[in-house]
Amino acid sequence: MSAWVLPDHIADVLPSEARHIEELRRGLLDTARGYGYELVMPPLLEHLESLLTGAGEALDLQTFKLVDQISGRMLGLRADTTQQVARIDAHLLNRKGVARLCYCGPVLHTWPDRPHATREPLQFGAEIYGHAGLEADLEALNLARSCLEVAGVRKATVDIADVRIVRSLLNGVDATTDTLRNVYAALAAKDASELLILTRHFPRASREGLNALLHLYGDRSVLQEADRALSGTPGISALLADLRWLADRLDDARVIFDLSDLRGYSYYSGARFAIYADGVSDALVRGGRYDEVGAVFGRNRPAAGFSLDLKQLVNVVPARTLKSAIRVSWNEAKDAQAAIAELRRNGETVVCVLPGHESEVNEFHCDRELLHEAGQWTVRSI
Repeated sequence: MSAWVLPDHIADVLPSEARHIEELRRGLLDTARGYGYELVMPPLLEHLESLLTGAGEALDLQTFKLVDQISGRMLGLRADTTQQVARIDAHLLNRKGVARLCYCGPVLHTWPDRPHATREPLQFGAEIYGHAGLEADLEALNLARSCLEVAGVRKATVDIADVRIVRSLLNGVDATTDTLRNVYAALAAKDASELLILTRHFPRASREGLNALLHLYGDRSVLQEADRALSGTPGISALLADLRWLADRLDDARVIFDLSDLRGYSYYSGARFAIYADGVSDALVRGGRYDEVGAVFGRNRPAAGFSLDLKQLVNVVPARTLKSAIRVSWNEAKDAQAAIAELRRNGETVVCVLPGHESEVNEFHCDRELLHEAGQWTVRSI
């Protein structure tokens, strides 16, 4: 095998895409800062128990593991940053009130999480800790939408569900862990025949309610249908009212409800959302409420937030125009170097054409040149 061949689903990021990703990163971090979020930078690797305790089987399977040559302990390369930020909130910051934290950095997956995806996403995320009310859920949703707007996503659909609806329907059901896991999978796949087999011994209210969820997909009218279909289950009406409250405050957003969507059911503790761009099958953003995330660190605080992959995002947003630049022939004269330095201090890009070479600068648009005219250096349009 050639030495330059990279592992499957791992790739170099070349100049054009790298420039766009970096511009997106800066834009999203600035957007989060505008909402009052503070930047944190967790390490790429940690002791395995810190990364995975309470995180669930799915994250365990996605995590690369290695042995620390110093301590001999098992380490993990993070596959998600949320656990780390929860640890920071619980033990390093230890604030009593609301904490708003954001991050952006690489994560590593043992397997791609969707077809053609990279195993090295560049994950951006934002978390709000310390507030149990729906206001925090709404803020996370609005920040996520603002980030997509800054990135150039103009038309998006917000998909909302709540894992507590299914949990309410399963409350008191006597079933094995494997059976419940298969029920969640059948609901996610909308497999009515499989769900019928799995729930055949469930109480009637649970069986009929779970089957009804398969058809509860669509606009706000779905919530009214759900109220009628699930009215026999305690607490459902209040959960549906929460979803209605969120949707009513998303301005002119297109909102879809999918009450059988259980992605991340072991992780989320309340409302969860995904945001899709027109013409893109995979969600660009996933988030919601996960109040249990800090429990393993001894500080179980309310939490809501979201994350996205900048490498995925850059492939679905419009390409950005090249940065304009100034071209100048190589010149060692002090006055020439002083003129170049002054332009760069003022934020200009100045590309020096080296002797015998015409520079290949595909990521810059050299629309001007620096010339020596009438005893002074002057910038002229090309």
